Amino acid sequence: MKSDTFKSDFILLFVATIWGLAFVAQRIGMAHIGPFTFNGIRFVLGCLSLLPIVFLPRNRVSGKNTDGLIKSGIISGLFLFGGISFQQVGLVYTTAGKAGFITGLYVVFVPFLSLFIKNEKTTAASWIGAVLASIGMYLLSVTQNMTMGLGDLLVLFSAVCFAFHLIIIGRLSNRFNVAHLSLVQCMVCAFLSLLTAGIFETFVISDILRVSIPLLYGGVLSVGVAYSLQIYGQKNSPASHAAIILSLESVVAAIGGWFILNEILSGRAIMGCALMMAGMLISQLYSKRIT
Repeated sequence: MKSDTFKSDFILLFVATIWGLAFVAQRIGMAHIGPFTFNGIRFVLGCLSLLPIVFLPRNRVSGKNTDGLIKSGIISGLFLFGGISFQQVGLVYTTAGKAGFITGLYVVFVPFLSLFIKNEKTTAASWIGAVLASIGMYLLSVTQNMTMGLGDLLVLFSAVCFAFHLIIIGRLSNRFNVAHLSLVQCMVCAFLSLLTAGIFETFVISDILRVSIPLLYGGVLSVGVAYSLQIYGQKNSPASHAAIILSLESVVAAIGGWFILNEILSGRAIMGCALMMAGMLISQLYSKRIT
């Protein structure tokens, strides 16, 4: 394995760990403040944590790496806003573990979306993975009354948005400075989240202070550090390959939800998680072997 590829894989694995534990932080935050307030503040914190990096001498603005940056950052920021919004609101109604696994379905969505965006052929492995993941999601989220919880459905929508975001970042990661692109998309998310929170939610300082630690984790690590590292890591990693590694956030989320929040999954749900993980891995690991 080339050193650059190994480095990228290690970085993306670190990102997956941060994001997996972020589900726990987001779940804790929902006990005191609204989802858009939480997202708005954490993305503001993420922007602030990026500013020192942006102003480093090596990251100085130049015409070469800023031409089209704002437009590209807005586009990636809109899909990121859609993903984090559906996910955060969904976490009000579902557990961190379930949300982690459903979000991980973007691994299956990426090759299917690439079929239309890049006109790439969808392999047999992708179809097999999609079927397994669908069965797994049914066991995890659909009740015996054949209904799907609102939280699980919202998180499913977030997975679609994250799949688009992953493909977009795959295209933009080598065109722009990592810190600059990350800052722009985070500013878009912060602005839209605070705007939505101002319309639908109420700001209570005492409640915000109660979740200061989850906010700091979600802002500085999950946003400022992780989204920047994602862009950097994808420089030497195709979107489909990156998706395999990043999907491990679902496992970390389930472990974190069990260990920190005492969330217990039923046998049916565990079977669903296993099938979803199998589908995610098959759709990527064997996509070049099964035709």
